[in-house]
Amino acid sequence: MVSYRDCYSYALFNIVLLVLTSHLTRGQDNADCPADGRTWLPFGVNCFHFVHGAEDVAKTYSFDDAKLMCEGYDLLTVKSAQENDFIVHYSPNVWKGNVNIWLGMHYDSDDDVFRWNDDDGVLLYKNWEAGGSDDTDLPFMDTCVVLHSSTGQWENISCSDEPENGVVCQTKAVWTSAPKSSPLLSALVIISVALILVVSAVVWFLQQRHNLGSSILTLTEYHHPFGSPSADQTCLVEAEEIEDIP
Repeated sequence: MVSYRDCYSYALFNIVLLVLTSHLTRGQDNADCPADGRTWLPFGVNCFHFVHGAEDVAKTYSFDDAKLMCEGYDLLTVKSAQENDFIVHYSPNVWKGNVNIWLGMHYDSDDDVFRWNDDDGVLLYKNWEAGGSDDTDLPFMDTCVVLHSSTGQWENISCSDEPENGVVCQTKAVWTSAPKSSPLLSALVIISVALILVVSAVVWFLQQRHNLGSSILTLTEYHHPFGSPSADQTCLVEAEEIEDIP
């Protein structure tokens, strides 16, 4: 049987969940991509700009060209399988056929590993093609990485001798305006507090009523006086007394 306390806890949980959902949604509405005239696509906490669209004549860019086209932003950095899949699935909307996309990565000769060019550096997610790895036979200063749009896998190539035709710029989502106090959220908080007080009062009243009913039943319950004989016992005593009379 569900108790008053269980009902109260369920109602309180739903009220808190409603307030948190409203707050989180309000915060997300203030996040946006740069408004610099480019077409930016939001995904996760980042924004992506696919530079080279479908044209009759395919263009190719060296790694330095790609960096120059994304000046002020980062070249594509893929930090998760979800981001990698996003690039693969969206690429056909921009390019015709298979395109190799430059990754914003460099080879760290001190540690013999690849690192992202942004502040994070470390490659926590990797998707090298079969047989590929961090190792490379190319000169350290001329070792770059591309992402194949058809498979999503990565390959080591020369930064200058092998120009590619895919450039994606990337940046963090920015705040278009500071979060402001929402009248709707304030009203929701006030209503939530009022509902909590009402539910608490109802629960207290029902519990008091239940306890009072139990007390009245206890007080009005009939008990035989201690040691007092029953009616049958009284009749037996009287019969015995009559038989004893001569």
